[in-house]
Amino acid sequence: MIKFLRNDLFEIPFNDKNQALLGNLLEQKQSSLIKGLVGSGLSFRLANEFNKSSKIFLLIFSEAEEAAYYLNDLEYLVGEENVLFFPASYRKAYSTEDIDNSNVLLRSSVLKQLSRKNSKIIVTYTDAISEKIISEHTLKKNTLIVKKGMNLSLDFINESLFEYGFERVDFVSTPGEFALRGGIIDVFSFSNHHPYRIEFFGDEVHSLRTFDVKTQLSVSSLDTIDLLPNTSIVSFTDKRKTIIEILPKSSTVITSNIDNTLNRLDILFKKAQNIYSKSDSTLQYPPEKLFVNSVELIKSFDNYSHLLLNKSDFIKTSDTLIFKQSPHPVFNKQFNLLVEHLNQNNKKGFINYILCTNAQQVKRLNDIFQEMEITVHYKISECPIHAGFEDLDSKIACFTDHQIFGRYHKYKLKSDSTRKNSLNLKELTSMQVGDFVTHMDHGVGRFGGLQRIMVENSNQEVIKIVYAEGDILYLSIHSLHKISKFNGKDGHVPKIYKLGSKSWKVLKQKTKTKVKSIAFDLIKLYAKRREKIGYACSPDSYLQWELEASFLFEDTPDQSKTTQEIKSDMESERAMDRLICGDVGFGKTEVAIRSAFKAVDNSKQVAVLVPTTILTFQHFKTFSNRLKELPVRVDYLNRFRSSKEKKQILEDLASGKIDILIGTHQLANKSVIFKDLGLLIVDEEQKFGVSVKEQIRSLKTNIDVLSLTATPIPRTLQFSLMSARDLSIIATAPPNRYPIETEVIRFSESIIRDAIMYELKRSGQIFFIHNRVENITEVSGMLQRLIPDARIAIGHGQMNGKRLEKTLIGFMEGEYDILVATTIIENGLDVPNANTIFINNANNFGLSDLHQMRGRVGRSNKKAFCYFITPPFSSISSEAQKRINAIQHYSELGSGMQIAMKDLEIRGAGDLLGGEQSGFINEIGYDTYQKILEEAVQELKETEFKKLYENIEPSSLKNYIKNVQIDTDLEILFPETYINIISERLLLYKELSKISNEDMLVEFRNNLIDRFGPIPDQGNELLNSIRLKWLAVKIGIERYIIKQNKCLGYFIEDQQSNVFKTEAFGVFLTNVQKENSNISIKEKNNTNGLKLILVVENVKRIDQLYDTLKALTINSSNP
Repeated sequence: MIKFLRNDLFEIPFNDKNQALLGNLLEQKQSSLIKGLVGSGLSFRLANEFNKSSKIFLLIFSEAEEAAYYLNDLEYLVGEENVLFFPASYRKAYSTEDIDNSNVLLRSSVLKQLSRKNSKIIVTYTDAISEKIISEHTLKKNTLIVKKGMNLSLDFINESLFEYGFERVDFVSTPGEFALRGGIIDVFSFSNHHPYRIEFFGDEVHSLRTFDVKTQLSVSSLDTIDLLPNTSIVSFTDKRKTIIEILPKSSTVITSNIDNTLNRLDILFKKAQNIYSKSDSTLQYPPEKLFVNSVELIKSFDNYSHLLLNKSDFIKTSDTLIFKQSPHPVFNKQFNLLVEHLNQNNKKGFINYILCTNAQQVKRLNDIFQEMEITVHYKISECPIHAGFEDLDSKIACFTDHQIFGRYHKYKLKSDSTRKNSLNLKELTSMQVGDFVTHMDHGVGRFGGLQRIMVENSNQEVIKIVYAEGDILYLSIHSLHKISKFNGKDGHVPKIYKLGSKSWKVLKQKTKTKVKSIAFDLIKLYAKRREKIGYACSPDSYLQWELEASFLFEDTPDQSKTTQEIKSDMESERAMDRLICGDVGFGKTEVAIRSAFKAVDNSKQVAVLVPTTILTFQHFKTFSNRLKELPVRVDYLNRFRSSKEKKQILEDLASGKIDILIGTHQLANKSVIFKDLGLLIVDEEQKFGVSVKEQIRSLKTNIDVLSLTATPIPRTLQFSLMSARDLSIIATAPPNRYPIETEVIRFSESIIRDAIMYELKRSGQIFFIHNRVENITEVSGMLQRLIPDARIAIGHGQMNGKRLEKTLIGFMEGEYDILVATTIIENGLDVPNANTIFINNANNFGLSDLHQMRGRVGRSNKKAFCYFITPPFSSISSEAQKRINAIQHYSELGSGMQIAMKDLEIRGAGDLLGGEQSGFINEIGYDTYQKILEEAVQELKETEFKKLYENIEPSSLKNYIKNVQIDTDLEILFPETYINIISERLLLYKELSKISNEDMLVEFRNNLIDRFGPIPDQGNELLNSIRLKWLAVKIGIERYIIKQNKCLGYFIEDQQSNVFKTEAFGVFLTNVQKENSNISIKEKNNTNGLKLILVVENVKRIDQLYDTLKALTINSSNP
């Protein structure tokens, strides 16, 4: 029987004798030993008891990781609101800069909950309980309670926060910060996972809300909040206590390995004593007051019910309870073993539960079992527990999908998300004074900040751009679409021209011509391919499902989407030609293996083309491992194969005995003949020369082609190229990869030796990156001296090609333990067994290089370590410090995607459009290049390729005007009193310039009110100016001049433009002619012929002008 409690909690009732005995022991104030609970068996048994009782359970584990797994189990079994995590706040005793604010937040919320005396499960570990806790009395004394409707002055809260040690910032992102804006205070208290927003009306608290750090928008309203300081550094007079001492006496303490915990407490206590004795002790409390030692902990167990899960030498136990549970059996991804086991269990009277990480896995497993010939006895549900078990007492067996497939299961902690949000990527894209910016019409200049200037007695906000020889351009905030931050290669300084010089126009024209010819070729190819008829594959078989279900990691949404796109391409009659882009380790190869198998399943052969000999070998291993359970023969061709082997392979290939052949450009030779080739997979397409590509093209007249590239192609480029190429982007990182533990260290022989010894002990391998060829042998000699019995190889770009390949393949085969190499390894060397990497002088590398090198480890289900060796921070540039800090924080795969993105995007654009394009991008900046490309593609769609796109893209309402300009002497802006942070005002202006419809504008307006309070009149006028621009686009006006109570609207110059043939323009013209003398349309002669101008008199405000013009666009003859 499965019963779901509130919010669909998963519960299996255990009604055997042992469960009743466990309930009794929880009531006894004594120490008892419990044996035999394995994996999540402990979680289920405890959850059963917790749901019946009203006690507090405290679980103490030895390690933080173990605690995190049980925490997640219990959150799923008894509900998140009933489980609290109590982590350590220091990484090192007495080191205040090492305090982890997001952990302090979790500790504080435990203290807050305990004072309410509700039943809870608290999960913690040794390091966390080693710190003593402030008493309830001190906590109350240091908490400021704020209620809605309360009379409080802003200044009082401001002073209290300073007193509590809060730091004032522009925008709140981590606990312990606050921000002040007009009548609004944002505070990130240590008592809540979201920061608070307090809005005042005079001296009254008008509203209290929580808000989201990332978007800075409100989440929910509250009536009362408490502002709590950092409890780890509060000074105190009352005695601090251990966490056990502050629990109610009816609570139960459960320890996983108490002897380990006691031993570790003493080690931590000794460390604290050493640090204390060396420091200026008058400023600190002595360790006895702040930290717990083993004697104190043993004493604090008195008078509590204490359950030990392991026997102890220090604590005597009164009772012993023995459960009969066995761990999750190993199936090695073999479904027949699993099915056999489930059915045997059923015969023995067991109920089998398969608990999956997500709904997708539930569906997958159900599909596989349904395809099988025999009946399988199981119940399946979504409940991600960390380890399965079989309970012999109650005849219940729980299996997990990740153990069936041999995957790594990842835990989730709240503090991780708090930490992640605080690192805001906004900073990386915002413009700082002095940055290079590109103006579409005037070229690259330096950003001089936002400035206010007086225009005919009213304030206007403008952006200052400085050009060569001191030329200055003031750009109105209404023309923000014309500028973008200059993004070139890391450290590239662009050329700055004088204002009005021809050089920029020439460069822009040159780029456009070049881009247009590239786009022309791409679209031409695309058109050709659309006409070809290929082979249509049949839908998935159960073998395909089995292959996909046995994937070691969880599919990401992008991966599933890409797999789906490829399958529908292969199942249609049109020949596929798709490009997949995705970062290192994002699962492109897996997608390729699935499509290869689909082709083989349809009795077709597959060719996999790779750029280097090493990659053939690597792909051969990956493909063979993934397909070893299936009836597929994989082989490879490269220059390491003997002539005899080659001859045999070619014969087998021609007779159809080989299904998948992997090779370098040799595959394009005349001698390589396939019996029935159905799919060509090209890895790292951009690395092949033109001639090879041509040879391959002749291979692929009407077969399916799948190309892969690791250089991420920017999202923005993707849209403009969508019309010329089928693209799939994999941009989400695999969710259950191990995060790579990243440490920044000084060059220290002992640290290096210990880390290498640790890796060798678990029979792993090590990369050591040293980017100077001249003394790389000395580094290798030093490592040999530190670890005499390690097998060390050296690899660098100046070695003979064959020798280098041999070395690298030797390392992949496990012949060496340590590879000392230059950055050559960032290009696709995949050694799942290498899980430690050292990067010497990491301060000399760019972000993307560091990110890609670090991506070489952590590719299997073992924990990986990355050490950045740098000189002391004081002696490296602040830029390098920033880079190292950023990459250290983003320890997860794929988060680096964002930081490494810019540099890589430029590379990616170059790769996709031809190498020489990188030159143009470096001269004009990436965003401007992007705009030019879009224009070029649009023009081609409307001219040369009009016919092709008529079938593909329905002709919707075309915009004949790209951008509308407004010049005015009215004050339309966000006043300084409303948003006083310049960078934020600029960001909001930029955001506003990208808004394209009413819904987005309303949302923007609501968000503004939420963050900054009611919008002043000038701000509302600014929002109305956006509506005015939309109206202009509809009727063909490209520029407004609104000055001295008069508005002139200049229509588009091209008399032949289709905008004058639209219904909207016709209605507008008719209505203006009926209108009184306030509004008229005049004709003006200029060099290009006639020009129409709209004249509106008595214009005092933007909203009034908008309403007037809006009324003129309504067709009054239509009822």
